[in-house]
Amino acid sequence: MANASSLSGRLPATSGGTDYQAYYDDNADLTWLADANAAVNSTYDTYTPGSGLMTWFNATDWVASLDVAGVTGWRLPVTVQPDASCSVQNSTFGDYGQGCIGGELGNIFYNVLGDTAGSLSNVGPFSNIQSGSPYWSTESVSIPSYAWYFSMDNGSQDATGKYAKYSGWAVQSGDVSAVPVPAAVWLFGSGLLGLMGVARRK
Repeated sequence: MANASSLSGRLPATSGGTDYQAYYDDNADLTWLADANAAVNSTYDTYTPGSGLMTWFNATDWVASLDVAGVTGWRLPVTVQPDASCSVQNSTFGDYGQGCIGGELGNIFYNVLGDTAGSLSNVGPFSNIQSGSPYWSTESVSIPSYAWYFSMDNGSQDATGKYAKYSGWAVQSGDVSAVPVPAAVWLFGSGLLGLMGVARRK
């Protein structure tokens, strides 16, 4: 079962509602988009329109362009190397296979959703998690023309050429509910307080 205690709803589509557009994982300090295939019908969904399948290049451009309820700065999930938890250890290519929990996709699959190698049975509060297509992750350091990916159908990670067509899941570092007040707004408020102080002294 999903570790529900580690997920909290964020960015409700309706004010005060529970139709959350993102979920915050307090253990990993990450905010995940609620729709795990939100690129569908975007300008980057060009390979098979309506599928959300993209090259790694399109996927990175897509997350960089996202604006969800005014929140920007989204990115693809990170794959950590080396990762001693992976079933296959390879000091040259990188660690891969099943059981990898060092990366962000592996962590949400195994630790947050509570799924097991070879089976996607729990999806938690998320929608449209793709079991038929892997998810793009970060660029491979050992082979820069490759990027890491994670397969949600069997809980495995590997790397492949960046022109393959895979899905994208947007994630944000930190808690989006704790977005600081923009400097311009803060200065405007400070100015009002200053004017009020002047008015009181007159």
